[in-house]
Amino acid sequence: MKRRNLFVGVSVLFALFFVSDIQAQILGRRLSNTVNEKKMNAEAVKLKSILNLYQKDALKLFKESALAEWNAMTTGKEEAFARSAAAKLNYAKFHNDSAKYNEIKELREKAKGLSAIDKRAVDRMELAFRQYQLPEELQKRMLEQSSKIEMIFQNQRGKLDGKNYTNNDLLELLEKETNSEKRQKIWEALKQVGDEVDKLVIELAKVRNEAAKKLGFTNYWQMQVVFQDYDPDVLVGIFEELERMTTPFFVQAKRELDAELAEKFRVAADKLMPWHYDNPFFQQAPPSKEVNPNDFYKNKKREELVDIAVRYYRHIGLPYDKVLARSDMYDREGKNQHAFSIDIDTLGDVRNLCNVKPTDEWMDTILHEGGHGVYSLGIDRRLPFNLRAEAHIFTTEGIAMMFGAKARDPKWMIKFAGVDKKAANTAADALRKQRVREQLIFCRWTLVMLYFEKALYENPDADLKKLWWDIVEKYQLLKRPKGRNKGDWASKPHFVIAPVYYHNYMLGELFASQLRESLGKFFENDDPRLGAILKQKVFYPGSKYDWQEFVKQATGNPLSPKAFAKELEKGMK
Repeated sequence: MKRRNLFVGVSVLFALFFVSDIQAQILGRRLSNTVNEKKMNAEAVKLKSILNLYQKDALKLFKESALAEWNAMTTGKEEAFARSAAAKLNYAKFHNDSAKYNEIKELREKAKGLSAIDKRAVDRMELAFRQYQLPEELQKRMLEQSSKIEMIFQNQRGKLDGKNYTNNDLLELLEKETNSEKRQKIWEALKQVGDEVDKLVIELAKVRNEAAKKLGFTNYWQMQVVFQDYDPDVLVGIFEELERMTTPFFVQAKRELDAELAEKFRVAADKLMPWHYDNPFFQQAPPSKEVNPNDFYKNKKREELVDIAVRYYRHIGLPYDKVLARSDMYDREGKNQHAFSIDIDTLGDVRNLCNVKPTDEWMDTILHEGGHGVYSLGIDRRLPFNLRAEAHIFTTEGIAMMFGAKARDPKWMIKFAGVDKKAANTAADALRKQRVREQLIFCRWTLVMLYFEKALYENPDADLKKLWWDIVEKYQLLKRPKGRNKGDWASKPHFVIAPVYYHNYMLGELFASQLRESLGKFFENDDPRLGAILKQKVFYPGSKYDWQEFVKQATGNPLSPKAFAKELEKGMK
């Protein structure tokens, strides 16, 4: 997960490392899309002056907010969360200047002679101000409420048989347990936080809706989607097409998976319940009966997994070691229990937070967050502050997912993880099958998140406990527990820490599929030149172009589910 500063808008800003002199010269010529100031009219000159000052002032506040958030996530202390909320509020207050916003809008309409880069930076500056044209009291309420819920998530521990457990501990217990009744108890412990926060999340959703309406939107979901540069109808249309294309594959794959789980747990396939699927949200595939990817990593030390990632990224020419210099990779009391990547200053201070365990999931996660990190480091530092960002949220997610999938690639495991060649090759077919399951299961999970979150903001007073299971049954084909009336939906922290975000993960998968198709053997064979290609085609441009144009340039085609569907079809054979 690429960590976003809450309420910093659609921009997740990054930094870079220097590319080769030749590449810098080539791209530098592209970047030097400047216009002689003599050709700029008075409005353009004034707007350029405002933009230059903005780059300095906004960066200072951004860095303060990012550092405060990092401290909150790594300590779990109440005062750290309070400082983080205050820093975010300062960033919001800076952009809340309505007089400045109106001045920018008026100048932008009349300005002539700005370079293409400056025009792009001005557009994003105006968008940043637009998102914060809210009463200070309302912004403060949103920040305080979200921080309060985040702190509950960070410090909550599931209770099982009178003992408290971390999420990692409970997931490990669930993986090993074969007794259905005991699995149910573990699963329920993983969901306990939902009942603690569900009413708070609903209250937060209503406040967010209030904010959206003040900015002229129907609800917060619509506002966030528009601010992420999507047409809501087009976005839903992509997912409708994705659903149609994946349903036959998912039905077949789940039928096969259910047969395996029924045999494993000695229950009829039609009696399988959500706790039989290992992941508490069924967003990842349970280990198959042919292969358990954890077997390839369970005997390694957690530090070895990090070293493996460093060696791999170094081999393909990407400096993950620079990301690790200030990262926090292992769990402890009070620390955020999940994983994310954050750019502190857009000038080279990029960090990962993980809670590494010797599992295939954490090998995937390290590579995933590392992908975010090296992307952040690879963006052209000469770009204006508010263009030192990924082309779009989903493009950095696509890179992260593309690298994360390497953790279960037999060739990669042999070459970089030191897995026994015979064992890896023997498991190759099963791993390929498992990979297809992972793609399908995650795809269907993102459909759940998209449609539930859309419904949440359309009507926060709906029976969300029932609606959650209605949507889960429809898209994931899971059975709801009989008589259960709990806040299961709210146990997913993304509703708070990354609202209206999950669709970007799936669009990232689509982007990753298109990248793999265009990169071909360079990616498949982990060619040492891969990093240089990605730097030039994907990382270096930053947010210089709109995402539609960027995807065409990077992959040769507009974004669509077609390449993703081809991968599924090939993998199902």
